Amino acid sequence: MPRKKFSLLYSTIYDLVRKVPPGYVTTYGQIAQRVGCTARTVGFAMAALPHGSNVPWQRVINSQGKVSPRTDGDGNILQRNLLEIEGIQFDQKAQLNLDRYGWIFLK
Repeated sequence: MPRKKFSLLYSTIYDLVRKVPPGYVTTYGQIAQRVGCTARTVGFAMAALPHGSNVPWQRVINSQGKVSPRTDGDGNILQRNLLEIEGIQFDQKAQLNLDRYGWIFLK
């Protein structure tokens, strides 16, 4: 994919993620479906965010209602902590209720 197209796609993904308010989550697949890419591409976009970005990356989880494991170590622990600070509760299986916390995008 040409760099310009790639950059535009990531910007579109980031703009959509910014619309998810505190206390809610969306999935990689939901974002992918809305922007016309794969869930994996959304994951790559989230991983490419620079430190200190204003994109609430922690609000993007997998379709099972879980925080995806990270290859870089403690990122998944940080993500869960940030979500819990926003009031999201996980069950004993480290899963959250998508019916309760899942954000529904309008249009």
